[in-house]
Formats: sequence, structure tokens, C-alpha cells
Amino acid sequence: MRTKHTNVPDLISDMKPWVEEVTLLRELALSCGLEEGIKWGGPVYMYEGKNVLGLGAFKSYVGIWFYQGVFLKDPNKVLINAQEGKTKALRQWRFQSGKEIKPALIRKYIKEAMQLAKAGKELKPEKKKKVAIPAEFAAAFKADKKLKSSFEGLTPGKQREYLEHVTEAKTEATRLRRVAKSIPIILSGKGLHDKYK
Repeated sequence: MRTKHTNVPDLISDMKPWVEEVTLLRELALSCGLEEGIKWGGPVYMYEGKNVLGLGAFKSYVGIWFYQGVFLKDPNKVLINAQEGKTKALRQWRFQSGKEIKPALIRKYIKEAMQLAKAGKELKPEKKKKVAIPAEFAAAFKADKKLKSSFEGLTPGKQREYLEHVTEAKTEATRLRRVAKSIPIILSGKGLHDKYK
């Protein structure tokens, strides 16, 4: 797990073996005049306060994701939707090696993304429907008032994470196992995915 960093160079220094590639992508973003910050545990680049792109390093690739990439023309067909059916606006550009990083081409995509941000082009996320409390959680809340109180003290987004995690399980045994694993995390006042942030 990555440690919390207060500046992007330190954050990038932990992105092994992709340090050189992420550094180059960072330099490209900054050379276009984007503002730099850290959000969701990674480097994010903004234009006039709007998120334009983020950088990430994974096991087999390093990537740029454009927050409103759905609107980019993409004449070179380099952008992908990493989660078909889930991701609406975000588009990702993956590089399996540093040789694939073409600065002039990347700058063109960044400049277009900045123009889209300036024009206010944005796909707003859909309002999520309320998730019903599954029977397994309802039983756990009935048996443990402290658990119910701790759950209610979480933000709506964190509550949703737990509810969806349990509801998505296909079998009752898996749902019960997920509730059991969630209980100590809820009692500690943390969200299901907090350890990744």
C-alpha cells in the first residue's frame, strides 16, 4: 500500500518500476499549464479548478486518464473505457513501455481536454438510486446496536460501499462472510475502501 504523500515528486518516487515514465507524463501535463495536485492517492492535473487528467502506475502499464475523455475526438484510437458499463466519462490511455509515450501526440490530447474543460463540457454523474439494506446487514444491526450506530455515523458514500459490496454477492454464504468482514471496519468508523486511499 502506498504511503500518504504531500507532494507529487515523492508520490511518483513510489511508482516503481514506472518512475521515469510517470515523471515524463507529469512534465507533459505541467508544460501545458495544468495545475498539479494529489487526489484519490494519485497525481491529478486541473485547469481552472476542473479535473482534466490523472496519472497512474500499475503492474503492467502506466496510464493517463482523462476525466471527460468521452468528449475527446481520439483520432488515433488510443483511449479506452477501462470499465465498460460502469465508467461514463473517464477514458484511459495506457502505455506498456516508455517507448510508447509520444510527447507531441499526448500534448494534443491534453490541449483538447483543456479546451473542453474551459468550455464547461462535462458529463455529470447520474444520481445513484438508494441501495436497500440487505437482510444480512439488517440482522447484524438488530443484534448489535453499536454496529447500527457506527454504520449510521458513516457518510452516505461509505454506507453505499458496504451495502453494494454485500448486495453484489450471489450467494447467502458470501453475503454473510462479507458482513462479518465488514463489522470490525464499520466499528472503527472507516469506509470499506479507506485503506486504499
